Amino acid sequence: MYHYNDFDRAFVQERVNQFRGQVERRIDGSLTEDEFRPLRLMNGLYLQLHAYMLRVAIPYGTLNSDQMRTLALLAEKWDRGYGHFTTRQNIQYNWPALRDVPEMLQALADVGLHAIQTSGNTIRNVTADHFAGAAADEIADPRPVAELLRQWSTDHPEFQFLPRKFKIAVTGAAHDRAVIQAHDIGIQIVKNAHGEIGYKLLVGGGLGRTPMIGKVIEEFVSQDDLLPYCEAIVAAYNLLGRRDNKYKARIKITVFENGLEAFRDAVNEQFARTKPAFSGVDVKLFEEIRAQFAPPAWRNAPLKAYDDAYAADALFRSWADTNLTAHRAEGYAIVSVSLKKHGETPGDATAEQMRVLADLADLYGHNELRISHEQNVILPHVHKSDLPKLHAKLREHGLATANIGLVSDIIACPGMDYCALATARSIPVAQQIALRFEELKLEHDVGPLKIKISGCINACGHHHVGHIGILGLDRAGVENYQVTLGGSGDETASIGERAGPGFSAEEIVPAVERLVLGYLDLRSSPDETFLAAYRRLGPAPFKSVLYPEQEAKRERADAA
Repeated sequence: MYHYNDFDRAFVQERVNQFRGQVERRIDGSLTEDEFRPLRLMNGLYLQLHAYMLRVAIPYGTLNSDQMRTLALLAEKWDRGYGHFTTRQNIQYNWPALRDVPEMLQALADVGLHAIQTSGNTIRNVTADHFAGAAADEIADPRPVAELLRQWSTDHPEFQFLPRKFKIAVTGAAHDRAVIQAHDIGIQIVKNAHGEIGYKLLVGGGLGRTPMIGKVIEEFVSQDDLLPYCEAIVAAYNLLGRRDNKYKARIKITVFENGLEAFRDAVNEQFARTKPAFSGVDVKLFEEIRAQFAPPAWRNAPLKAYDDAYAADALFRSWADTNLTAHRAEGYAIVSVSLKKHGETPGDATAEQMRVLADLADLYGHNELRISHEQNVILPHVHKSDLPKLHAKLREHGLATANIGLVSDIIACPGMDYCALATARSIPVAQQIALRFEELKLEHDVGPLKIKISGCINACGHHHVGHIGILGLDRAGVENYQVTLGGSGDETASIGERAGPGFSAEEIVPAVERLVLGYLDLRSSPDETFLAAYRRLGPAPFKSVLYPEQEAKRERADAA
C-alpha cells in the first residue's frame, strides 16, 4: 500500500497545527461559530444533533494494522468506545469534544491518516472496490489510480470551492463493487481491442433528491490522458455548474441540463488546454505509486485444515459459503467480516473489535484491511489453511455473522439518532428487520438481497440502488417510510421505483417481510434472485404483496 513521504507528512502536520490554532480561537471566543464553521468543515468536523462529529477518510478503503489500531484508540480515548464505518469508506466519531479534536487529528497524522476534504464543496475521499488487488476478476488493481487522484485532488487550488461536493469511485473489474455509476466521476479499468489497459469514464451519476445513473463520457482514456482528462471534467463542471441553487448544483444536473454532448465538448475544450501543462509528470508519479502496491509474498500451505473444518463444522461451512470470495492467488480467499450482527447497528465497530481485526490482519492477512462501502471490514489476503483459526477468533468477538449479501447485511445511514439533516430513524429499522429474519431463519433460503436504508432524501444509505430501498421521511411530525424496488448499484445499475404510499415505523418491518415472503412464492427457482425476479415480472406482483389491502380492494371491484 502507499506510504507517506516527507512531503505528505509535512503537509498533514501543517494542517493539524493550523486547525489546532483555529480550535483554540473558537474556544476562547476569538472566532464565532459562523466564522469557525467553514474552517472545521475543511477538517471533517460537523456539528450534529447532539455533539460534534469527526469524519476520517480511509483512502480508497485501505488500512494497515497500525492505522486500524489508531482508529480504535480514537474511539476509546476521545469518543464512546466505537466508530461508525460509512458508505464512503470513511469512519465517523459521533461524540468528540471540540477541545480533543486536534489531538485526534494528531494521532491520525502519526499513522498517515487525516480528515481533510471529508466535507465541503470539494473532491471528497476517492473510493474503490474493496476487493482491489485481491479479486480474481479484476483487470488491474484500481488503488494506484485512486491514490494518484487523491494526491491530485487534495488541496487542489482550483477545486476547493466547487459548486457542490464531488465524489469519484474507481473499479478494476467488469463486476462493479464500487457503485461507480452513482458517482460524479466513475472510472472503470478496461482493455481495448489491442489489449491495452485504459479507463472508461462516466460522469453525472449520483443519488440524493434527484437520483441519476452516470453516463459514459469516454469509452477509453489512456493512462497518459487520465489525470488531465479528470481535471478537464472537474474544470468544466466548475465553470458550468450552478451556484444559484444548491439542490441543482451537482454535476448530474449540469450534465442533464446541458446535455452529455455539450458537456463533453466543454470537457474536450478544457482538455486541449490542460493536457500540455501536465508534461508527463503525472505518468511518472503514477509509476512510482504503482510500485508501492506490489502484492504480498503469497505462501503455499496444505489446505487440509480448511477442508476438514468445512466438512465437519456447519457454522464454519455457512460462514465460508457466505463471507468468502475467490482470490487471485491460489490457496487464498478474501474474507468479508460482517459488521451486521443481528440487532446491532450496521457499520459500527467497537474499539476492541477494531483491535482484534488489526491483530488478525497481522497474524493471517499480510497486514492489510479494507473498508467496504457496504459498511463491512475486509481481510483481503487470507490463506485458506488459516481460515478455521480466523473464524474461531471472529466468533469470540461477535464478528462471525454469516450474512454477507443477505437480508440482514443492511446498509443504513446514522439517521435521526445522530444526523442533523435526518427526517427519520434508520438504525432501529435495520435492527428490527435483521432480528425478524433471524427469527424466521429464512435469509439463507432467500439468498442475495440488498436492503438499503436512508434517513433523509440525501440518500447516504444508498436506498435508490437497493433491491429494496427504504427512505425515512417526516410526515407532519410522524416518521413515514417509502419503499423503492428494483434498484441496483452494480454494473447493471438502476434506480429503484417507488412502490406506493409509505409505511409508519410500526408497519415498515412487516411490509418488508411481506415483500420477501412474496418473492419466495414468485421466483421461478431457488436460484432466481430477488432482483432477477423483479426484473422478469415487473413491479405489479410485488406491489400486490406489499399492499394487500389495495389488492383486495381491486379484486372486490373486479368481482363487482
